[in-house]
Amino acid sequence: MKTQNSPDWEELKAMDEDTFNQYFIDTESCLKFLAERKWENGFICRKCGHTNYCKGKTPYARRCTRCKTEESATAHTMFHRCRIHLPEAFSILKTVCSQPRTSSSKLSEQLEIRLMTCWRFKKKVMECLQGGISFTLINPVQIHTPANKSQKK
Repeated sequence: MKTQNSPDWEELKAMDEDTFNQYFIDTESCLKFLAERKWENGFICRKCGHTNYCKGKTPYARRCTRCKTEESATAHTMFHRCRIHLPEAFSILKTVCSQPRTSSSKLSEQLEIRLMTCWRFKKKVMECLQGGISFTLINPVQIHTPANKSQKK
């Protein structure tokens, strides 16, 4: 599923700032990267476990052909419900991974985003890094069965 133009995680970490900014120039390139990483081993519906899908309503989203549940490329990643533009979020990710001690105020100045917004997203990135997730930004698939739903209650 990975295209030749798409970097892998190790290449992403090693990219210099200019190359990084050229590759992740718009939302579409960020979504493409996330979709390729998220489903590099194939699509599995989180609701029913089915592996067949069709194109979703939004770019790079996938819809299960059995239960019709749609999942975006950002769902169940650190970019889930991200309120800033994806290229800016990727920029924060790159900066925090390469320079973990970078302050939120410095990120806010560089990207011209509110301080608390930068702080929240930096916190999300740091939690992933400290949790040993490293560059695995995608949560593993958890299929919800009736037994799993009853355990949550």
